[in-house]
Amino acid sequence: MSDQSIAVVRAGPAERDAVASLFDRYRVFYEQSSDIAAAQAFIGARLRAGDSTIFLARRGDGGDGLGFVQLYPSFSSVSMRKIWILNDLYVAPEARRHGVGRLLMDRARDFARETGALRLELTTARTNAAAQALYRECGYVEDEVFLRFSLTVD
Repeated sequence: MSDQSIAVVRAGPAERDAVASLFDRYRVFYEQSSDIAAAQAFIGARLRAGDSTIFLARRGDGGDGLGFVQLYPSFSSVSMRKIWILNDLYVAPEARRHGVGRLLMDRARDFARETGALRLELTTARTNAAAQALYRECGYVEDEVFLRFSLTVD
């Protein structure tokens, strides 16, 4: 599989099932139970509401989904500009090491530029060395100024 045989498209309602199938596998990777119906509902809701932007990588012939990236909008109050949270990136195991992740990351970067965003931000598991290597290759740097905190509320 060469990168010439891979198309990256902005997902719409017609791509819901292809994205949801990959999204379900992504969740399983993060040790969640498989639930394709819930994945279809979640992705369908995101696409209908337009509250995230999803790019889908698939074979150039319109074939199977190979991977996806999902971006959520946010804002920087200090700079008064949009930022994009790269929340989800997944490449199917059989498509890894063929440039799919890089194509998705490049499309996310281009989209951020097209929308006038200040930056893209992401987090990943400390143990996900493969993803960290890709992010560094794409020019991402670890934040040395700010600590990230979270609060689970349920």
